Amino acid sequence: MDKSILRCYLVAGTQDCRHLPQYDASQPQQTLLERLEQALKAGITCYQFREKGQFSLQDPQKIEQLARQCQDLCQQYNVPFIMNNDVQLAKKLHADGIHVGQKDTPVEQLAQQIEGKMLIGLSVNTLQQAQRHNAFLGVNYYGCGPIFTTFSKEDPSPVVGIHFISTLRQQGINKPLVAIGGIKTEQVPALLQAGADGVAVISNIMQAEDITATIQKILAK
Repeated sequence: MDKSILRCYLVAGTQDCRHLPQYDASQPQQTLLERLEQALKAGITCYQFREKGQFSLQDPQKIEQLARQCQDLCQQYNVPFIMNNDVQLAKKLHADGIHVGQKDTPVEQLAQQIEGKMLIGLSVNTLQQAQRHNAFLGVNYYGCGPIFTTFSKEDPSPVVGIHFISTLRQQGINKPLVAIGGIKTEQVPALLQAGADGVAVISNIMQAEDITATIQKILAK
């Protein structure tokens, strides 16, 4: 895979838009689409559709419709569209990739199902988890974290810190790595220096007063 797509990786769903002034609880989809297009114009390199959690959409038809709209926007800006965990919807939409956690669909099974037709990202929180699939070509990249405390997930794994990235590299983990979890703009240089290929963010972009300036700062590091 082209690891440059991990450089500024936005992860978001409607549940991440609730704080925005234009948020309409009766139609949260529009707020996400507007925010996503702003981020695409500003230069994000990848987008993961993650409609998950207490305040997310629950109707499968609405979720699919919104995913298609997000995918259409990504295609307009030539940015990869990654689906979070929903294997069937990812296949239905012919997504560019799918990202799963340690408790989701096993990556060996997932790789068989998608037959190399999309990227697979796997969340890792320990060295052992990373070592387990380091030689497995079915996993294209690791999402490493949470690096810092995050409030975007209801049941996050233990915080690992920036040193986790350098530890993975020192221990021979050679897959592309994207750091995630509570990352602020000013922390990006240290993560890249530690060996990350990019950063995945939710709040830092979704809650930014100036989304364009925030993304440009991330990309400039």
